[in-house]
Amino acid sequence: MKGIAFIDYENIYSIMADMGHRIQPEELVELVKTYTEYIGADLQAAYLYANFDKEEFWKTQSYFQKKGIFTRHIYSKNTLANTEIRPNAADLELILDAQEILLTRPSAVDIVFLFTCDGDFFPLVKRILAWGKEVKVVGVKNRIHHDLLPYCDDFDVFSYLSTKDSPVYNPSNDLIKGIEVIARMQLRLPYVASTRARVTLSKELERSPAEIKELIRYMLSQNILIEQEQDDSNLLIKRTKIYLLNLNHPMIQDVLEDKIEQLQYRYQNLSREENLLD
Repeated sequence: MKGIAFIDYENIYSIMADMGHRIQPEELVELVKTYTEYIGADLQAAYLYANFDKEEFWKTQSYFQKKGIFTRHIYSKNTLANTEIRPNAADLELILDAQEILLTRPSAVDIVFLFTCDGDFFPLVKRILAWGKEVKVVGVKNRIHHDLLPYCDDFDVFSYLSTKDSPVYNPSNDLIKGIEVIARMQLRLPYVASTRARVTLSKELERSPAEIKELIRYMLSQNILIEQEQDDSNLLIKRTKIYLLNLNHPMIQDVLEDKIEQLQYRYQNLSREENLLD
């Protein structure tokens, strides 16, 4: 499923700032990547809109460009021409770009991601749907315009940013729940890809991506979790990184006592897993 993301950066930034957090470029890039992978989309391109002359966005444009994001510098006032302030300039540019892509390159996209809370994009949402494309609106919980709510997912990717000043995270506190979450995924899915595991853990444990990365590192260091490559002909690169629970670990056996046999059977179906089951 091919996806394209359109990011109303000023809208997201201002709302998060009102909530006490000034979202950083690296955070936004990670959130876009996390969400699109959670949906299962192959992100073809991402377009980001902002007035980079503003002090809060100074020097951010080059960062986004280095990360492969197409930036659109939207000035709010043309000083040379002495024009009036254009409060909706970014909205108009975003809408025009989206329509241009859908009209001229319809085969390049199956799903459109709109990172915004602005209800002005509701007509664009309807037009995207009319073209037979899927659309997902990604915004800040409780700040998204009501017209956009039917097109939102229940995975709130921005929620953790308001808790960044919380106490130092201790991954051992989430260890048992983390094991249980991964076990449920492994009993339900052919395999547990690393990205999907991180996204699901973040959602189930209500932890930030950074905290989940720390939890994964801890589980790997304690030999509770095993990381390996898995062949998959359905993927573009034919391989992916997966996580497996170490069923020989005492803690795993204690927490998943009644599921060990089922997990062993599932692991036997993985083409590259025989050596870990000896």
